[in-house]
Amino acid sequence: MSSEKVTDTAVTDTPEEGYERGLGSRQVQMIAIGGAIGVGLFLGAGANIAKAGPSLIVMYALAGAIVFFIMRALGELLLYRPVSGSFAEYSREFLGPFFGYFTGWTYWLMWVVTGMAELTAAAIYVNYWFPAVPQWVTALVFLVILFGVNLISVKVFGELEFWFSMVKVTALIGMIVIGLGVLTFGFSSAGDTAAVSNLWAFDGFFPKGVGSSLMTLQGVMFAYLAVELVGVTAGESENPEKTLPKAINTLPWRIALFYVGALTVILCVVKWTEFAPGVSPFVAAFAKIGIPAGAGIVNFVVLTAALSSCNSGMYSTGRMLRNLADSGEAPAVFRKLSASKTPAFGITVSVLFMGIGVILNYVVPEKAFGYVTSVATAAGIWTWLMILISHVLYRRAVVAGRLPASSFPAPGGSAFSWVAIVFLLFVTGLIAYDADSRVCLYVMAGWAAALGIGWAVLKSRNPLVAARREPEFEKVG
Repeated sequence: MSSEKVTDTAVTDTPEEGYERGLGSRQVQMIAIGGAIGVGLFLGAGANIAKAGPSLIVMYALAGAIVFFIMRALGELLLYRPVSGSFAEYSREFLGPFFGYFTGWTYWLMWVVTGMAELTAAAIYVNYWFPAVPQWVTALVFLVILFGVNLISVKVFGELEFWFSMVKVTALIGMIVIGLGVLTFGFSSAGDTAAVSNLWAFDGFFPKGVGSSLMTLQGVMFAYLAVELVGVTAGESENPEKTLPKAINTLPWRIALFYVGALTVILCVVKWTEFAPGVSPFVAAFAKIGIPAGAGIVNFVVLTAALSSCNSGMYSTGRMLRNLADSGEAPAVFRKLSASKTPAFGITVSVLFMGIGVILNYVVPEKAFGYVTSVATAAGIWTWLMILISHVLYRRAVVAGRLPASSFPAPGGSAFSWVAIVFLLFVTGLIAYDADSRVCLYVMAGWAAALGIGWAVLKSRNPLVAARREPEFEKVG
């Protein structure tokens, strides 16, 4: 690829300059897998089963297909120009500087509030074993430990994320195998009632109606948040031209196995009417099967999922702040790298904001988790929309001969990106329709207003910030 140099004062270095390409194929693969298995599946599925019954399986499959379209669009962009902070950079290139600024800060917000939520969740899970320990103390301890890990080096982050993901994957596969064993051989206390017919025997496959099933899509999409994290690793992957396509192309089987497969098995083993909101369906299934210490094992797995998500949040926020600073859209101090080649200052500031979650755990421990999760969903949908729209514009530029083709083109060109855009707008409409979840749209409106004011201030201080710039390319592979 060419190596063009930007000459204006807003950007003086390539966005990748100084980063260590310390993430190997093994770690990128597991980061991608871990991004597709989160607390949204382990806990959120309980409330959604109560709303949709067995039809939730179809909702996860439908949303999973859309997420794959999003990731193939992102993959094409990543192999056209691999950059850390990917989607903000692509928004900046194809939609203009304001959209890059807005997307970068919004993705930062998504991970900060997700970090708050996951710290809260982790503290709740630890209370299972140590009820006398205050939630805020546990949240603070985890915050400090993960902060230290992210400051050491990207290799340590990648290794910790590898093992976090390994625990989640192993546990889910174990649950599926045990469930299939119950169905096939009829052992355990659930053996007498376990049957594939449980999927339709109790008021049908859509027991609450198609409309009620569609309303679960907002919660289902929350479960898939963070799957795009593999895009943030592009600037620190050892060989992005090989590792990223492999990570993205394995997404369909991960969704089929870990989401659709796991839920199908669980709903065959235990009838859907026995699940309740606020209770992990996996914990409930293990209790029904009667495996000793099953609830404790699942609790450990869910704790791992929460810490994994928080760990990823610290990683991505520091990189996104550096990308914003590279474009003059955040204070220049965020561009500095530590001796271990990590954006330490950006990580530190992000962690301080995540510390608000510790304060919430001290003030309102019973409500802390609910205060922040819906905001993350709205911010995530914005990020996905920016990826898709950037991809559509990139494809137009390739067809017109203005830009080089990517080595990893999305199937069908931009057709599936349009399908995903319509789907995400539909989900946004569902969020607006639901009185409980629409509050996140009010929060996002306030956030948009704040960013708009910030942009006006930036432009008045440095008009070059709002000027379109030629993209920089880095040779990879």
